Amino acid sequence: MQARIDPVVTAMRSEVPGVAVRYPVQTRPDAWVLPEGTVPESIPHDAVAQRLKLLLEVWASRLARPATIARNLAIRWLDTSPTVGIDPDVCVLEPPPPGVNELGSLCLWKPGHAPPTICFEVVSRNHPHKDYSEIQDRYALVGTRELVVFDPFLAGPRTLGGPLLLQVWRRDRVGVLERVHAGDSPAPSETLGAWLIPTTTTLEIADDREGLRRWLTWEELAVAEQAATERERVEKERERAEKERERAEKERERAARLELERRIADIEAKVGGR
Repeated sequence: MQARIDPVVTAMRSEVPGVAVRYPVQTRPDAWVLPEGTVPESIPHDAVAQRLKLLLEVWASRLARPATIARNLAIRWLDTSPTVGIDPDVCVLEPPPPGVNELGSLCLWKPGHAPPTICFEVVSRNHPHKDYSEIQDRYALVGTRELVVFDPFLAGPRTLGGPLLLQVWRRDRVGVLERVHAGDSPAPSETLGAWLIPTTTTLEIADDREGLRRWLTWEELAVAEQAATERERVEKERERAEKERERAEKERERAARLELERRIADIEAKVGGR
């Protein structure tokens, strides 16, 4: 079966601005066979990927259109070689395929099974080479609109241009997957309509480049809401205490005024009685 897009990739080398390399991507069934069972992940690797999934779930819940966030979902694109594919750490299915809650793998030759709009790969310390040498080839064939490669451990080999904290690949108007960002600075995501902000511990997503309006998970939102409620309670308590202080101050001023008036009246009465 033919790939859904022209199998062409553009690799941009950030060290030499303006230089691009294009080459045809050939399907490699033997090298791209998905392993049986779950691929082991380190705890730090899993934590980064899982938090990305949680952030995207909040984003997806606010969309006016259906979208599903998947973790380690097997994506297959050749019905003649159903074991050939890739399993992104996190991906966005928009729209999700039929029966997404029972989905075992995304098979792009099936009706309603569309390529993920954006995929995230977290570079592993144990297997960094694949995320620097061939991963863009497979995603070019998959047809994803945007690919984000995040290397929080800076494990990428220098022989392949690494390490790079953040790489963003985006499909252009003619279907070429092009590397549009490579480095440690924030990068925009057209698919999310947000900014990707890399650190050496996690990949943040924010509405602004400076990261002042960062996205939060449901749990973080609940904590933030609780904190906001507590701040509101403290502020109301402060306002109540301030009003009570002002009331007490006015009461003291009133009592002092009455006492002064009483003394003046006593003095006037004594003077008048002479």
